Formats: sequence, structure tokens, C-alpha cells
Amino acid sequence: MVRFLFFSFFFVMIHVSVFSYQQTAQEIVDKAIEKAGGTVFDQSVIHFSFRGKQYRSERRKGVYQLERKVVSDTKEVHDVVSNKGLLRRVNGCAVTVADSLVTKISDGVNSVHYFAMLPYGLNAAAVNKTLAGETVLKGEPYYKIKVTFDQEGGGTDYEDEFMYWIHKERYTVDYLAYKYAVNGGGIRFREGYNPRVVSGIRFADYKNYKTEALHTDLSQLDTLFETGKLKQVSVIALEDIHVYVLKEDCC
Repeated sequence: MVRFLFFSFFFVMIHVSVFSYQQTAQEIVDKAIEKAGGTVFDQSVIHFSFRGKQYRSERRKGVYQLERKVVSDTKEVHDVVSNKGLLRRVNGCAVTVADSLVTKISDGVNSVHYFAMLPYGLNAAAVNKTLAGETVLKGEPYYKIKVTFDQEGGGTDYEDEFMYWIHKERYTVDYLAYKYAVNGGGIRFREGYNPRVVSGIRFADYKNYKTEALHTDLSQLDTLFETGKLKQVSVIALEDIHVYVLKEDCC
């Protein structure tokens, strides 16, 4: 009888220890990145169009190049942000960019590529990730991951805050929200739709919502969304996506 009680207690303790394990924010994000494409992000050339502009990214072993091309009837403006900084070409010729515009142009290019490649950028060195809780949204279970940025390496908008809803079983980023300070500040909530996989990388489009209550905590936006208290303001849709996986350099 004593032996039976001992083994019953031992089994219960193992059961509790296994099922009470709580994943960290880092572990959850790592799985989300792996699900979305993993190492393919780091060895690929990606093309897509967004709101009439052409975008291209190339990443190879830490060397990156993010591009945006805007074409009109009389002019083609081609911006390239890389490890070396910003380069702008107008009609194929390199031009000098005023110091006051370098950050604005670079941020504009970076921002589109950042959102298009999510959740890839969440493992950047300046990113701080916290597990803010769990929830059920539209009947599906989610982890809520809060993201903030260090001032050093966090860019000009390092004070912005983000929240990501990562599915607890699929590890997909299905919703996200952010609070920003530029242009008077604002809050946005995005609902993912039209997910598709192109050459091993998962992409999604988003319906973009806002709230005028700027004091709202990002963690409350899922409830406001489900109760119809957010207003849709735009759609974030990527078109003509092409992915080329780069081969490893020969020895």
C-alpha cells in the first residue's frame, strides 16, 4: 500500500511538472520565426509590391540590402538601405541625400520590409520580448507577446510599443498592435488574413484598425476588436511576391 501511494504521488508530480511548464517569450518567438520560414529569411532575395511601389530585399549571412523603387512617368527613384547606409538613385544616377532626410527615407524603407517579413525581425538585438499573457480570440488560443526596444540599436522610433498575438498551436502571428509617437501618436491593431507560403516563407495581409483612445493598453485591443469597438482604416496587402532562395557559397 505504501509503495502504491509512493508511485501514485511520483506520477502526479511528473504530470504536474510536465504540464505546468511555461514557455518563455523567446521560445515562442523562435517557434514563430521557424514556422514562418526560419533560415530561409537569412539566405534569400524577396520581391513584392505594395501600394504601387516595388520592394526588394536580399540577405546573406548578416549582409542585407533593403530596396524601394518608385516609378512615375518622368522619374524613377530607387532607395537602397544596407549595412553601409542609404543610397538613392534617381533615373539611375546616384544623388546626394540631405542629412535631414536620410533618417526619414531609411525608416520608410525599413518599416515596409519589417512588417512584410514578420515575425523575422523580432530576434533583432535591440528587441525586448515579454510574455504578457494568454487569451482566446475568435475562438482560437493565443500567446500575447509584448515588444519594446532598446534606445541603442532600436532606431528613431525606439519608444514605440508592440503586441503580437501568436497562435498557441500553429505559432503564426495572426494579430498585432502597436503604439507610436510620430505625427501626434496613435494606436493600430492589425488582423491577419490571406496567409500564403511562397518558396518556404509565410506572408500575410492585414486589415488595419485604430482607436482614438490613446491611453488604451495594447493588451486590451483584442477585447475591443471582438466587441466591434475598433474602426478599420486601411488594408495592408502585398502583391506579386517572389522569393529566391540563395545557395550556400561553395567551399
